[in-house]
Amino acid sequence: MPEEKVGDPDPNKVRKLAEELINEQNTLTLATCSEKKAWAAPVYYVFMKSAFYFFSDPASRHITEALESGQASGAIHGYAAGWQEIRGIQMTGCIKTLSMGLESGGAIRGYLRKFQFTKEFFSSGMALNLDAFTSRFRVKLYKFEPTLIYYLDNSIRFGFKEQVAL
Repeated sequence: MPEEKVGDPDPNKVRKLAEELINEQNTLTLATCSEKKAWAAPVYYVFMKSAFYFFSDPASRHITEALESGQASGAIHGYAAGWQEIRGIQMTGCIKTLSMGLESGGAIRGYLRKFQFTKEFFSSGMALNLDAFTSRFRVKLYKFEPTLIYYLDNSIRFGFKEQVAL
């Protein structure tokens, strides 16, 4: 952990600020690279148990490159009208495909709570499980597991950046 500078918040406060930002936002931008060509794609996510869960087309470039390389990076940020309002999360990690089970069931319930409009795409009374999402949208459920996370916050000071564990 970097040496604390005068005026920097304690690590617990930084972790709390990072968690608040993650829970306030909806979109995670995932970045991948293949054959020296970078790519970025935004996805709706739900954050649970230190991982980001999202649906995506298994043939999409960000999924195929992430699964092939075993690596991906991610960024989350909110709207900022001025430099003092810039807050964000920068991460590196990996993407994994999820199958039917307790983990995917919990992720889908969290996703439906966060993105309630999703229910509009299904018939009333239909079981909203992984099979329903897969057949309706031709997507799979994935999770981004960060291995390194940084929280950035210019409201603390210009260029403030600190590693956090979530």
